[in-house]
Amino acid sequence: MRYLDQAAIEHIAIGAAFLGTGGGGDPYIGKLMALSAIEKNGPVKLYSVDEIADDDFFIPAAMMGAPSVLVEKFPRGDEFVKVFQKLAQYLGKEKIAGTYPMEAGGVNSMIPIVVAAQLGLPLIDCDGMGRAFPELQMVTFNLDGISATPMAITDEKGNIGIFETIDNKWTERIARSATVEMGASSLVSLYPTTGAQIKQSGVHHIVTLSEKIGEIIASKNQEVNDKLQHLLELVKGFELFQGKIVDVIRETKGGFNLGKMNLEGIAHYKNDQMKVHFQNENLLAEKNDKVVAMTPDLICLVDYETLLPVTTESLKYGKRVRVIGLPAHEKWRTAKGIETAGPKYFGYDYDYVPIEEMVKKEVAEHV
Repeated sequence: MRYLDQAAIEHIAIGAAFLGTGGGGDPYIGKLMALSAIEKNGPVKLYSVDEIADDDFFIPAAMMGAPSVLVEKFPRGDEFVKVFQKLAQYLGKEKIAGTYPMEAGGVNSMIPIVVAAQLGLPLIDCDGMGRAFPELQMVTFNLDGISATPMAITDEKGNIGIFETIDNKWTERIARSATVEMGASSLVSLYPTTGAQIKQSGVHHIVTLSEKIGEIIASKNQEVNDKLQHLLELVKGFELFQGKIVDVIRETKGGFNLGKMNLEGIAHYKNDQMKVHFQNENLLAEKNDKVVAMTPDLICLVDYETLLPVTTESLKYGKRVRVIGLPAHEKWRTAKGIETAGPKYFGYDYDYVPIEEMVKKEVAEHV
C-alpha cells in the first residue's frame, strides 16, 4: 500500500491517457478533478491486487459517452459518488472495500480517485481493459462471464437509475440510449466484483504502469528521442509513423466520437501517408493503404515534440504527431477477446494479426 500524491496523480493522468488510445477523456480535465478531491479530502491509498481479500466487494466508477462532450458539459462534481452509492445501496452492501478504474483514460482513470478521496476508500491497482474501449461489454470481466449489472447511471442534472439486463451487450445498448438522452455523456457504476474476481479477471498493475509512462513523458531531463526509446521499452511498443494531420473527419453520433484522420509523413516518413480510424478510441491504422495496426492492440497518438497523448477530441489540422503501437493484454488476444473487440466487430473486414507480426513483416519487406 502507498499513498497517491499530486505528482503521482499527474503522472497517472498522462500515462492513462496514453493507454486510452485516443479515448477515455482529456487528462487535463481528469487531473483537475482528482487533484481537487485529494486537496479537500486527503491523499488516496493505492492497494495492489495482492493486498485485497477474496471476499471483499469492490465497485468501479466511470464516465460513459463521447469524450468531446466534456469540453462543454463539465461534471457538477457529486455525480461520481452519487452513482457509486446508488449501486452499493441497491446491492445491499454496507461495506464497499474499494474502487478501481474500468478503463485507462485521462478522465476514466481519475474518476475512481475522486470517489476514493471523497469516501475514504482505497484505489485498487487494476482495471477492466488495460487500455480504453468504446463499449461496456469490452471488458476483461465480461470475457470471463461476469455480469455488468446491476448497474447505476446518472447525469449532472440529477437523473439516476438502475439497470439489470440479460447480458452485457444489452447493458451497452440500453445504457448507450440513456446516455444519448442525457446529453451524450453520463456517469456509471457497473461490474460490481469481489476481490477473487478482480484477481482472476482484472488487468493488474495498470495504475502503476500508467504512472511509469507518465513519469517518462513528463521528464524534463531527457531529449525526446531518449524519452521515446524508454517509453517503447516499457510498453514493448513500436513507433509506426511520424506525421502531420492534414484532414480530420469527425462527428458525435450515438454517444461516440466517430471518424478518421489523414496524416502526411514527416522526417523519414515524408513520402508516406497514414489513415487512423477511431470510435472514441483509435481502432485501425493504415500506412500507404496497408494495415499496420488493429484493435485490440493499442494505437496511440502522441505529440511529436513532447510525447504528450493526443485524444480524438483534440485532433486538429497541422498538428504533428507520432503514432505508436503496442500489444494488447493477453486476455484480448484470446478467441473471445478478438470476437469482442477485434477488427471485425467494428466492421473492418480483416482477421486480427498481432502488431509484432505486422511490424516484423514490414521490416522484412524493406530490407
